[in-house]
Amino acid sequence: MDQHDVYAMLIRGRDLLGRGHHHQAATVLERASLLEPEKTSIREELARALYLSGQKARAGEEFARVVELDPSNDYAHFGLGLCHAAAGNRKRALGHLKIAVAMRPESEDYQHALARLAG
Repeated sequence: MDQHDVYAMLIRGRDLLGRGHHHQAATVLERASLLEPEKTSIREELARALYLSGQKARAGEEFARVVELDPSNDYAHFGLGLCHAAAGNRKRALGHLKIAVAMRPESEDYQHALARLAG
């Protein structure tokens, strides 16, 4: 497979996510991530698909990998924070949510998630 095929998988995964087919999106995006393991755009979408399909522990692993590859990815910090919160790890969740808010203070989603957890 070439880069064009991997990009087509990413687009297909995003389309499936947008239509609410989270499990199917995860399947497509997982294949794409195996072909391009360092592509944070693919891993971020895979993490979203996993999270939305209820696979929060696996989503957390993917979000953590995105943060490792790109520490400035605010959405990955946000997602990782949500995954830690779902796992009951409040301290780690707060840490990542605070980073996400600091990186993108205009995001109402980030602000609300942090406020709910800090509550």
